[in-house]
Amino acid sequence: PIVTVTADGPLNFCEGGSVTLTSGSSTNNVWSPNGETTQSIVVTSAGSYSLTVTNEFGCSTESSSTIVAIYSNPVATITANGPTTLCFGESVTLTASASANYTWSPNGQTTQSITVLASGDYSVIVTNSNGCTDTSETIHVEVAPELLPPTVTANGSTNICQGQNVIF
Repeated sequence: PIVTVTADGPLNFCEGGSVTLTSGSSTNNVWSPNGETTQSIVVTSAGSYSLTVTNEFGCSTESSSTIVAIYSNPVATITANGPTTLCFGESVTLTASASANYTWSPNGQTTQSITVLASGDYSVIVTNSNGCTDTSETIHVEVAPELLPPTVTANGSTNICQGQNVIF
């Protein structure tokens, strides 16, 4: 028999992905290394996959190997260089792990580190050179509101004689 194997997508993909390999024959299929006998198999593990097809006369043909590679996902974490509860005017620097491409939420910055001056929830999506991604847990930064200097007023004239008083 003539053996054909087709893939429904790339044979190299990120962890958590898959590719479906399909035989050109609807019957008498045996996939290696898993021994499945269906026309199609869903591959989620790296390895070498081949197909043996047997015709109605008992003759068999094995396909060439189809190599599947799986890329590792990055691990996205955020490290703060100090406390994340701040007074007005203070800042904290948040740094993403790994060497890759970064997209910060909520501000869309694309650097490995960002300086935060405002309250909010911050996370980062890290993308490695294979296009695999991971999203960090959210880190909350709380910045106290600006405190205005107190206002002092007198309830009367501040020009007073000795022994008199004024209330502030």
